[in-house]
Amino acid sequence: MLLARVIVVAVLAALSSVYVLAGAAGAVLVFAVQCLYTLWARKWWLLAAQAALVTWVTLGTGASVVVLGYLAGSLLVTRLWALAPGVVFGAVVIAYARGGDVITTLDLTITTILMTLIVPGLIRLVERVDELHATRLALAAAAVGEERLRIAAELSDGLGRGLDTVIGGVRRALAGAGTAELGEVVATARQSLADARAAAAGFRAMSLAPELTTAKAMLAAAGVAVEVRSGHTEPLGPAGALLAAVLREAVTDVVRHGAARTCVIETSEEAGTVGLRITDDGRRTAEDDALADLARQVRAAGGRLRSGLSDQGRHTVEATLPAPQRRPEEREPADVSVLLLAAVLVGFGVKALLRMPPALLVPGAAMLAVIVVMQLRSVTGRHMTALAVMAVLTYAPVPVFGPIWLGASGFLAGPVLLAFRPLIAWPLVAAVVASTAAIAALFGLPLPQGANVTLSTLVTGLVVYSLLRLARIAKELQAAREGLARSAVVEERLRAARDLHDLLGHSLAAILLKCELARRLPPERAGAELAEVLEMAERAGHDLRSVSGEQRDLSLAAEAESAASILRAARVEVTADLAHPPLPAEVETVLSAVLREAVTNVLRHSTARHCSISTAADGGLVRLTVRNDGARPGEARRGSSGLGNLTTRLAALDGRLATGVEDGWFRLDARAPYLDPAGLGGDADGVGTVARV
Repeated sequence: MLLARVIVVAVLAALSSVYVLAGAAGAVLVFAVQCLYTLWARKWWLLAAQAALVTWVTLGTGASVVVLGYLAGSLLVTRLWALAPGVVFGAVVIAYARGGDVITTLDLTITTILMTLIVPGLIRLVERVDELHATRLALAAAAVGEERLRIAAELSDGLGRGLDTVIGGVRRALAGAGTAELGEVVATARQSLADARAAAAGFRAMSLAPELTTAKAMLAAAGVAVEVRSGHTEPLGPAGALLAAVLREAVTDVVRHGAARTCVIETSEEAGTVGLRITDDGRRTAEDDALADLARQVRAAGGRLRSGLSDQGRHTVEATLPAPQRRPEEREPADVSVLLLAAVLVGFGVKALLRMPPALLVPGAAMLAVIVVMQLRSVTGRHMTALAVMAVLTYAPVPVFGPIWLGASGFLAGPVLLAFRPLIAWPLVAAVVASTAAIAALFGLPLPQGANVTLSTLVTGLVVYSLLRLARIAKELQAAREGLARSAVVEERLRAARDLHDLLGHSLAAILLKCELARRLPPERAGAELAEVLEMAERAGHDLRSVSGEQRDLSLAAEAESAASILRAARVEVTADLAHPPLPAEVETVLSAVLREAVTNVLRHSTARHCSISTAADGGLVRLTVRNDGARPGEARRGSSGLGNLTTRLAALDGRLATGVEDGWFRLDARAPYLDPAGLGGDADGVGTVARV
């Protein structure tokens, strides 16, 4: 990521600036080579150039031996890592030979070791960020693959055996065993259909996303401006099924009353509960018994459902349920970013302790330990209490410890940059730096020493901020990576639910209908129906594999022919007029699924005697229309998972689904563009086809 690289450059620049300002102009070249080695490539010739440069800058120009830490740190990430301690030891020898002061030598030794740790830490952090960013899609794809295997095993164990029983029974009946075999086949088909619907409901209950999509489409079609604010975490489990039912009922009521102009749908999850709120401006009374049955179900599940008028006169439906038990997050081993930050903070603290008189060592070490802990808390977010504690510990001890404590102000500058927006943070950091300079002047420090303390405050602040920011980036990427994997698994389950309902459910319902018909026909006529049942059962096997993740394109013409056969078997007169042009496979597959669901609804939810199926091109859109004369007067159908599935499928293609009743005929219209408008082929995240058919 670019931001991580910018931060790494800022850290290296801040560290190098100390030596450049001290007169070692060659440190600029060391900085440039280190940036290339850290961010570009670990080439041997770059390492050789760095070795030559740090030797020249240290021995040839008399710069601080800490510059040798650049070389030692770079060696640690190569096969020559064993040479790094030798470089550090050489720095210690040079420092002692130059001054002979033990305290000064220890100070320079600690600083060199810190530099030796910072450089490989920055290199590993860049690699870690790149790895997290590059593997986020691979993790999601792996999670989807694992979920597909689990779904395949679960479905094959029940539905797969049921289909095998159906196929075996039909074959025996065709082989001459007669229609007596069909009793078991009918019972198995009926049970398999129930299992498929139950499994689809179970998969679908994990997520509110499809219901939110359906609700938004229904309200938009009714001319209601809708806003959805999602604040829950998926999967939801059983709570999702109940909340989905509440959402369907509430949105249906909003559309039925017909007076609303705006509607807001909100979800939330906090304190162990998950909540849903639907607010509209279409009613001025609170009387509504439509939710009474759902209120009892919600209470039985340990939740609460209420509706009424808000203080602003808006009708509100609010449901809360216990949130599902989330698996506790596994505590990961400390990341390299946090370890690096801790090492730097401890190193700076030890450097400060070296200058303290013995009587102040214990309280000084205790306060520095508190500062280090508060700094590490900043990795997980903005903690104003921790920032306040650090501010107090930065200035309160100064009268006791004197100018030795001024180095602590750098620890405060870093978290300030992280806690506030730049317009606020930078003036605050400037105030911290200015206060350090003022306190140094009050203590009468010589100008060079005061300038060094002031500059060190700024550099330390930038280094601490950069390390904190890098640690936070790594954690955010890790969380985003895991979140994408969870979302992909939920989406895979929703795809399985749609396919179970739209594909396998349709096939099993057709098999059941045909078997019942064959049982009532004389043997000479039953054979033709059984042959169709066998073909349908084999196709259902393909559908089952499709549910498990194996992609299968559907033909609209073949589906129309199959639909006509099934409807005629149910004594529904059918007319079909297909006038659509050649379609992309994805569009044709989705429209085929729409046709399957429409025919299933004709059989399950109406008393139709006539049904018409037609397709046509309309500009850049293709339109599928299914009409039947079985609409029941005065009966308003609640939101269904089938229509929700179709709405979701069409929305992925930038299409639209509309339903209505006209002169006793129920009409379903599905429109979709010829081509994928985004050019993504339904795979915006690049994790494989997850929500197709």
